[in-house]
Amino acid sequence: MLPDHPIFARWPARHPDRLQLFSLPTPNGVKVGIMLEETGLAYEAHRIDIAANESHEPAFLALNPNGKIPAIYDPHGPGGRPLALFESGAILIYLADKTGQLLSTDPAARYETIQWLMWQMGGVGPMFGQVGFFNKFAGKEYADKRPLERYAKESARLLGVLDARLAGRDWVMGDGYSIADISLLGWVRNLIGFYEAREIVSFDRYGHVRRWLEQGLARPGVQRGLKAAA
Repeated sequence: MLPDHPIFARWPARHPDRLQLFSLPTPNGVKVGIMLEETGLAYEAHRIDIAANESHEPAFLALNPNGKIPAIYDPHGPGGRPLALFESGAILIYLADKTGQLLSTDPAARYETIQWLMWQMGGVGPMFGQVGFFNKFAGKEYADKRPLERYAKESARLLGVLDARLAGRDWVMGDGYSIADISLLGWVRNLIGFYEAREIVSFDRYGHVRRWLEQGLARPGVQRGLKAAA
């Protein structure tokens, strides 16, 4: 029997007892796929074609009124009740709390990890995304190159912040891989890959970031998560 939510009239659940992921392998979308793979939670992925405007269909908007991926529906949410949730950062925190993984229970370390997650959401995501628009997509046709220069400069600054943080650390929080790393991996990967911005942000000068990215992408859970909802 399908869960009682409008989303399933459009994207039926074959395994309604599992957590349902509605996503696409974008830098935000892969965060949740990676998290699910790293924690080992059973889930079912549904591909939402944003190019076809599927995220703005009424069924999807019933799950996420903001019309963005990713979103989840957990049939076994808090108190045993179903929970629909959107915003990738909120989902990462929820899944970390649900599984007891990848987010420290020590209050100070927990809030420091969330601090870096918020830094990604408020800085890295918006700035790297603008670089992608102005360097790879329609924005590259703009005669005025000042927007690209502005966003590339800020993205380079943010890479510098991350590089300094990773000096002497394996991961953002030190020895322990966490949701802070998961939140960032897809964005840094896209910046120098799909967005083709390696040179304009001088990526190769950030040796600690390069090392961190390579070891992150080598994780089996990350490799599987990058393909979730593909």
